[in-house]
Amino acid sequence: MNLLSIIKRKLNMLLLMVLSLITILPIWFVISGSFMGSGEFTQSFSAVLSDTSGKVSWPLIPNYPTLRSYIELLIDTPRFFVVFWNSCKQVFPSLIGQLLIAVPAAWSFARFDFKGKRAVLTLYIILMIMPFQVTMVSTYLVLDRLGILDSHWSIILPAAFSTFPVFIMVKFFKSIPTTLFEAASIDGAGEWRIFINIGLPLGRGGIISAMILGFLELWNAIEQPLNFIKTPSKWPLTLFIPGISPEKAGISLVASVIMLLPALLLFLYGGQYLEQGIMVSGIKE
Repeated sequence: MNLLSIIKRKLNMLLLMVLSLITILPIWFVISGSFMGSGEFTQSFSAVLSDTSGKVSWPLIPNYPTLRSYIELLIDTPRFFVVFWNSCKQVFPSLIGQLLIAVPAAWSFARFDFKGKRAVLTLYIILMIMPFQVTMVSTYLVLDRLGILDSHWSIILPAAFSTFPVFIMVKFFKSIPTTLFEAASIDGAGEWRIFINIGLPLGRGGIISAMILGFLELWNAIEQPLNFIKTPSKWPLTLFIPGISPEKAGISLVASVIMLLPALLLFLYGGQYLEQGIMVSGIKE
């Protein structure tokens, strides 16, 4: 390796480190800000909170760290646990619905040839790339007709029929060598047994990556509950945090940290599956 290659490698590493630091800084600011006292917070952000002239200062480490905001949120704000539970009631049933619907659908698309298969797959892709704003009115009318507006089902039902996990899982199931299916069929295994003993274990990466991406999307969703749920007692965390007054900004930062933790844990323990899902979904048929 010559000197020029070594220099280019070092510069690339330095650039990646700088970009990583820029990405991590906002997260660190939220975490450090959650340990600020009300006096320090007001002093640092007085220009924003009081709408006056001046500069905002955000220290990397609080000068006087305190757990007061955590105590105020977790002990003195019982509504936080209500909205946290609302998020759980909306997210986890949606993921279970995606498992029950998307996994068999993806297996059918990957394993069987039937009339109109390509047209249906194309329709799935079109629905997947459509932004929520395009389908919002039609979804609202359907939910209203079903009588489930302003309920958790207005979030769960559309999410359970999401086409994105099907797209991810089809790629994984198609990547399984067909020789395994042929050998299992010769040994007398039926389609159900092939699906349980071969499809699910070998397609586990696609299923997990789809569930991780689905969780992140639903956990951070704000437009769907904002349009379909009007009762504040049924709001998830994503609608609770923006409603906190500027005087309680410390509580807002603590709530943001708690909301961020599940996503960080998922990236920590499921990052390899997520990377596999991104790689496989980028492979053309």
